[in-house]
Amino acid sequence: MKPAHDDNMKNDSQKSTALYTDFDLDDPELPKKIRKAAFSSGGYPHDKKLDSDTYDDELEALQIELVKAQAHARETGARVVMLFEGRDAAGKGGTIKRFVENMNPRSARVVALPKPTEKELGQWYFQRYANHLPTSGEFVLFDRSWYNRAVVERVMGFCTEAESESFLREVPRFEDMLVEAGILFIKYWLNIGREMQLVRFHERRHDPLKIWKLSPVDRKSLGMWDEYTEARDRMIEMSHSDHAPWTIIRANDKRRARINAIRHMLMLFDYEGKDRNAIGAIDEEIVGSGPGFLHRGSE
Repeated sequence: MKPAHDDNMKNDSQKSTALYTDFDLDDPELPKKIRKAAFSSGGYPHDKKLDSDTYDDELEALQIELVKAQAHARETGARVVMLFEGRDAAGKGGTIKRFVENMNPRSARVVALPKPTEKELGQWYFQRYANHLPTSGEFVLFDRSWYNRAVVERVMGFCTEAESESFLREVPRFEDMLVEAGILFIKYWLNIGREMQLVRFHERRHDPLKIWKLSPVDRKSLGMWDEYTEARDRMIEMSHSDHAPWTIIRANDKRRARINAIRHMLMLFDYEGKDRNAIGAIDEEIVGSGPGFLHRGSE
């Protein structure tokens, strides 16, 4: 006999799903229940945002270190690839911006590819991404990457499940080649709670400077949280490895997420003049590795 609490949990889940499915993004009034729950959603461990003065001071110190790291890469020919993945509105673009805003754009490139052309659809899946890999002395930051096939394309039906599973079998070999070629290869998954995503979607919808960020895919994804969760979990389980681990950053607070992503990257990269005091310590409550850390807290 099924325990009564299982039925209660199922009913609560159904009510919750109904709330999000029926949520009217066009309504200028955001439900108080969603806004109140947003910051702590997904089991986020902090009670409030990092204050702006601390954030500004720490970000400046870290960006000075990034400039040093870039100069060292140009001198030594080092190559760096960073992938930024996460749900829509997780803060990928803002985090990338803080990485590159004071770096020399001649050797620090952001790659955010549009949907594939007809020609690209006929190519080896990794081919159009491989074309953007760094040359000697370059940093390349992918705002979404080949992992589109594992989550967005899979959930939205832009590829078949068989194509997605084939990708998951192939991707460790592809990434192993990058690491063996001497590339510093880092994968970030920015993780946010469900209510936080709704708040950010709502802000985009009603801010004339951000409305361009709200795509038809974003709107469709409002009622597909569980499908995205399932695809994400499968992706990280299949593609997390010693040579190409997933670093999870809990990103309900954009300021902490940005600071800690930069810290993490700088700790992995050896460069001349590295100031470990300026880099500081990673917040281990919001930064961790692989599936085990991903499932801390509730979603």
